[in-house]
Amino acid sequence: MTSSLRPHGDRKTTPSPPPPQARPGRQRDAFFDNAKYLAIVLVGVGHAWGQILDGNRTVEALYRALYTFHMPAFIIISGYFSRSFDLSPKRVKRLITGVAVPYLVFEVGYALHRRFAEDPSNEISLLDPTYLLWFLCALFVWRLTTPLWQTVRWPLPIALAIAALASVTPSIGNDLNMQRVLQFLPCFVLGLLLRPEHFRLVRRRSARIASVPVVAVAVAVAWWSVPRMETGWFYRNAAVQATGAPWWSGPVVTLALFGCSLVLTACFFAWVPGRRMWFTALGAGTIYGYLLHGFVVKQGTFSGWFHGSAWDTPLGEVAITVLGAALITVLCTKPFQRVLKYVVEPRMDWAFRRDPGEAARGREHREQPAGGGAGAARTPVETAEKVSA
Repeated sequence: MTSSLRPHGDRKTTPSPPPPQARPGRQRDAFFDNAKYLAIVLVGVGHAWGQILDGNRTVEALYRALYTFHMPAFIIISGYFSRSFDLSPKRVKRLITGVAVPYLVFEVGYALHRRFAEDPSNEISLLDPTYLLWFLCALFVWRLTTPLWQTVRWPLPIALAIAALASVTPSIGNDLNMQRVLQFLPCFVLGLLLRPEHFRLVRRRSARIASVPVVAVAVAVAWWSVPRMETGWFYRNAAVQATGAPWWSGPVVTLALFGCSLVLTACFFAWVPGRRMWFTALGAGTIYGYLLHGFVVKQGTFSGWFHGSAWDTPLGEVAITVLGAALITVLCTKPFQRVLKYVVEPRMDWAFRRDPGEAARGREHREQPAGGGAGAARTPVETAEKVSA
């Protein structure tokens, strides 16, 4: 290079250091996004199969096998990502805006939908969750109790004991669908106890191979159970007295179903891909698909869409399976997220007092001197706190 091209002639200068790069934000784990998407697709498929169960033993066997694990898998993931929940203002605000508010909005929406589509006298009841909204009630209760489960010495045995007792307690009633809240509680508590190494354990090649005969046996047992066992057991929404079975069968079946759910959920996780797939991004929008697809299913029920004999043929069964999966996939996409973001994930800053700690951190950030100094030295700590939150 000639001196005429140098800013200071022949004098060599120390090159200025490159500008500091911004710290990368917390990256989403492709495995969990894939698992959430696949689990919510199975929810949609299960609701589609539920419309054509009558007299169809094959579909009902698959339906029972699916209902053994698809919601437990989703609940375990929810528990896993609730491990950091505490009663701090930031997380309580997120619980209200991300769970309680969508529940209230969609409960009113489902009640009005039924009023206009089927029953003009249908009442709005915020204590009796409509259809799939029980999950939001349950998630609200489970997350509020998270500090309790992280404090006691034997959280999973205690949760299992509560679930077993709920199965023989009909007086619990239907308010907030507490039977499901309590009977699915062990799945959430298990999620709180899991660590990344546990998921790596079931994702090994040996686990994938072993899962194939296990699932085959599960489907065979489900086929055997169709004429011998009430389908209602798999919903976990009632006490044993409602089935007419002896009281002791409640705890037995509750513990047996939990064990089966655990095994089949491990098989499900074993086959979830860990790399980015075409559907990975949809894992961030599963709550949209979950809340919206119920309107389509309910409208089909009210309008008699599923009464045709064509659904009872093998081709019809395949078609309704594909339609259920396709519907919930479309509802998880970005256009639906953008339209309904202010309902499903509202910010609602106006409704909450400002956290004094957050306000103090904001003042420190504004007052820190440009280019370094004591104020700048705190930035990495603040960033780490933000990431860990």
